Amino acid sequence: MRKPPNILYGVDETPPLGVTLLSGVQQVGLISVYLVFPLLIGREAQVTDSEVVGLLSASMIAMAVAAILPALRIGPVGAGFLCPGVFTAAYFAPSLLAAHAGGMPLVFGMTIFGGFIGSAFSQMLRYLRPVFPPEVAGFVVMMLGVTIGAIGVRYALGIRTVNPVHPEELVVATVSLCTMIGLNVWTRGYLKLFCGLLGMIAGYVVAASLGVLSESDLERVAGTPIVGLPSIGHFGWSFDYALIPAFVFAALAAGLKALGTITTCEKINDADWVRPDMRVIQRGVLADAITTITAGALGATGVNSSPSAVGLSSATGVTSRRVAFAIGAIFLGLAVLPKAAAVLAVMPRPVIGAAFLFTASFVFVNGLEIVNSRLLDARRTFVIGISFMLGLAVDFFPEYFTRLPAAIHPLTSSSLVLGMLSAVVLNLVFRIGARRTQRLVVDPAHVDPIAIETFMETQGAAWGARRDVIDRAIFNLQQSIETLVSSGVAQGMFEVTASFDEHNMDVRVSYDGLPLELPVRRPSNEEIMASEEGERRLAGFMLRRYADRVAATHRGGRSTILFHFDH
Repeated sequence: MRKPPNILYGVDETPPLGVTLLSGVQQVGLISVYLVFPLLIGREAQVTDSEVVGLLSASMIAMAVAAILPALRIGPVGAGFLCPGVFTAAYFAPSLLAAHAGGMPLVFGMTIFGGFIGSAFSQMLRYLRPVFPPEVAGFVVMMLGVTIGAIGVRYALGIRTVNPVHPEELVVATVSLCTMIGLNVWTRGYLKLFCGLLGMIAGYVVAASLGVLSESDLERVAGTPIVGLPSIGHFGWSFDYALIPAFVFAALAAGLKALGTITTCEKINDADWVRPDMRVIQRGVLADAITTITAGALGATGVNSSPSAVGLSSATGVTSRRVAFAIGAIFLGLAVLPKAAAVLAVMPRPVIGAAFLFTASFVFVNGLEIVNSRLLDARRTFVIGISFMLGLAVDFFPEYFTRLPAAIHPLTSSSLVLGMLSAVVLNLVFRIGARRTQRLVVDPAHVDPIAIETFMETQGAAWGARRDVIDRAIFNLQQSIETLVSSGVAQGMFEVTASFDEHNMDVRVSYDGLPLELPVRRPSNEEIMASEEGERRLAGFMLRRYADRVAATHRGGRSTILFHFDH
């Protein structure tokens, strides 16, 4: 893993203590807004004020676990990235159904069940690599960015909210967002590192001066005690078979989202990234599911890895997993510091919107880069295009999807989840009839380099191959055929065979005649200038350098050159 130039502190590096702590504060300020999900569910279940305090305490402890566990590497658990978990919309709709049907005990019991389903799903990921090729994984990351950005726009502009947005709130959102962007683009050092935190602080200050932070908000903060022991209200657990489909869908949706988020972590931390590592993703999804089980056991709702937190780490250049431990410690501290939690609880919605818009930009572009790293044919274009538009339809026409059966709301209530499912299904459909081996016949009397290039690019797009691998294969094909023709050792037609299996690409050139020499050592300048044989040996040496493995065989008067490329 090679650290990209924009990352200041990589995943396994140890930043200074001050940087680690302030980065943790910055992350907590962003992801604490997701505490609204368990609070809303508690209100729907009509819990008492004291029980709300207990619910909030349990939720903070659950978020501490959700920050630390994914950053670990303990056996099969933990991706080892800064990828904290938050309370997720994937479990929100099923949890509302459970709250109405059986109160908070049923919410917690079904949350534990959903976590076990997610754990089982994580163990299946190793067999699902063909279902999630890089372009689909990149699309998932793009949709994560779109989802975060849509939430940011709604908060910043007050769309679909009870209270309309006021001009003062637009000013707060603008100041907060411009501060984050300005510090990130035009500054260095600590100002760039903590641009998100400083932007949120600027938003708080402007919101207080313009009255966006109301007197009731300030009174609520002032009336909250500074210190208080966590009050984890134990509501108990219960189970309802009728809710199984809803929580199964929610667990699968959360697992798919975690897959995209961990893929983003891999991409932003490795300058040489080429494909998702399904072993790492499996460990990360399992950690995600275990945190959901833990949350249900503590008395909280389902959690899921946070793409907004990953986007913030990419924006600031601090992706060290040590920050995850700082996040966990801060949330544990907030559980015994009610006043600090109250400050987060009254965060103005335009500040939340600005923070989400800021991080969404980095997540979306990372996904776009993953998609563009692959050649795409018509099939893959439809996979990405149709899924993208179908996902956006959830945000454009929400009233249509709310009329669908409640059991499938976890799959249709989010543009991210619906877009992901569409991409997976279409990818499976379009794999039908896609050949993994293709052939081309080349006439040595009329060698057309453009035809060879078109052949490889067409097959590379059909396979979703990496652009750099296809370019190397084109060079080797053109140079090998040109060398064989010029040397006169080949007779008859050349047969080119290209095959692909996600991990490997093999290109073979077969012909009647003597094999081409592929020397390990470069011929000297004197050998090259002395004869045509020296030039051919130089060409063979260069062909060896452009492939990961080469071999020349001769059998029954027919020779074959194999070019193998790791993919």
